[in-house]
Amino acid sequence: MAGFARQGRKAFAFNGHESGTRHPLVAAAMVLPLAAVLFFLFGGWDQVAAQASSVGAMLGR
Repeated sequence: MAGFARQGRKAFAFNGHESGTRHPLVAAAMVLPLAAVLFFLFGGWDQVAAQASSVGAMLGR
């Protein structure tokens, strides 16, 4: 009986959903807006261009 009560408390601790893994598309939809904000906030385009330039120089192009 104590195990059932503990499991019920655990299952309903977060809005009544059981804990477990999320669908990958749901996880991506949650993280992509934050990733986009950080990308633009910290100059992601400049970093991508600098990295591509370095790789191109290393390959001799």
